[in-house]
Amino acid sequence: MLVKEYDMTNDPEPRRGGIFRAILKKIVQLLLIVVTLFFVLLLIFRWAPIPTSAFIFHQNYLAKQNPDKHDQATYQWLDWEDISPQLAIAVIAAEDQRFPTHWGVDTIELKKALSSTRRRGPRGASTITQQVAKNLFLWGGRSYTRKALEAAISVSLEIVWPKKRILEVYINIAQFGDAIFGVKAASESLFDVKAKNLSRQQAAMLAAVLPKPAVSNVNDPRPSLRQRQQWILKQMKQLGGLNYLKRL
Repeated sequence: MLVKEYDMTNDPEPRRGGIFRAILKKIVQLLLIVVTLFFVLLLIFRWAPIPTSAFIFHQNYLAKQNPDKHDQATYQWLDWEDISPQLAIAVIAAEDQRFPTHWGVDTIELKKALSSTRRRGPRGASTITQQVAKNLFLWGGRSYTRKALEAAISVSLEIVWPKKRILEVYINIAQFGDAIFGVKAASESLFDVKAKNLSRQQAAMLAAVLPKPAVSNVNDPRPSLRQRQQWILKQMKQLGGLNYLKRL
């Protein structure tokens, strides 16, 4: 009795498996290309001036869609040497006092934020590096997807860029007022001084508006904004002033 040999070529399962593997291979290849291009971009911008950011692009988009309600972003890059060191220490004191020591995500502040969230609702714990990642590449609002991407990009920034570069980029792309981005636009439009000539008090006031820049007025500050400025000035002193920047 002859037993007919089973023809594997007619079995749909191996063919479906082959298609799945081919699709998976293409996805992996595409991800590798995207990651490679992203790291190349980071290497370029380790030295090159940043021409824009996701938040600046969004501001200009809103201005184009509704010019009566939104203004075009005011922005121009400045090198580290043209920025007052007082502002550098002020934003560290205000936003991320463990900036020199963490790798993009401050696990200590993250644990505090998670504990606070369980008791009193959401609380921020973003480092300067995370804010650079968000402002440069992502979008506003709260979502687990954005926070996951933000953490991944932050670690990448810490790998490719030195701390001083991360801080330089942050000061250049941070929003300091309604449609005012970066220290050059902020110092000239809000204080009528060059960025390198910002005083200690002016630097602390600029750092004080960072949580809510679009609704804060540095020239007519509310009592809460003035209190935050005074707190930042005290923190700058406790950190050791400009000597703290030697740790970067």
